[in-house]
Amino acid sequence: MAGTGSTKRTGNIFFAFAPWIIFDVVAGPSTWEYAALAALVASIALNVPDFRRGKFKILEVTGVVFFAVISVLALVLDHHDLVWLETYAQAISSGVIAVVCLASLAFVPFTSQYARESTPREHWDSPVFRHINLVLTAMWSAVFVVTAVLGVVAVHTRGGSDWLNWVIPVALLVLAVRFTEHYPDRYTARQRAAVPGGVS
Repeated sequence: MAGTGSTKRTGNIFFAFAPWIIFDVVAGPSTWEYAALAALVASIALNVPDFRRGKFKILEVTGVVFFAVISVLALVLDHHDLVWLETYAQAISSGVIAVVCLASLAFVPFTSQYARESTPREHWDSPVFRHINLVLTAMWSAVFVVTAVLGVVAVHTRGGSDWLNWVIPVALLVLAVRFTEHYPDRYTARQRAAVPGGVS
C-alpha cells in the first residue's frame, strides 16, 4: 500500500538530504570550501550502494554534481572571485534543492523514488500513490524555497541571522520530516474510508 513503510521512507529521504544539511551546518565565510568537500564525500559515500545497483535518484545525483562543482571552483578560482559564493553559500544550496524538487513535479516527483522502496510495485501507478508524492514533493519544495529566501535575508540583516540560517530552517525540516512520516498513512486511510472496498 502507498502509505506503508513510513520509517524507511523518511529515513531514506533524510539520508538524501544529509549532505545538504552537512553543507548548511558547516558552511561559513571561512569554512564553505571544507563544507563542500565534506558534503561531496558524504554524497558519494551514502549513494555508493545505489550507484552500484544502477539506481540514480535525482536528488542524490544533484548532490554529487553540485558539491563537486563547488569543490572544483574552490580549487581553481581566486578568493576574490568567490566572494559571492562565500556570501550566499547556504542560500544557493537551498535554492538548488528547491529548483530540483519543483522541476521533479513536472516529471517524477522526487519523493516517489524513495517511496517505491517501501511500496509494492503494483501500487506505483495508483492515483493515491501519485497524489501522496505530489503533495510531499510540493511540501519539500516549499520548505527549501523558504529556507533559500531566509538565507538571502540573513545576509542583509544585521541581527537575527542565527534564527534565519539555523533555528527556523531546522524547525521547518523537523516539521517536514514529521509530515512525511504521517501524511501518506493518513491520506490512504481517508481514501479507504471514502471508497467502498478500499483503495490501492
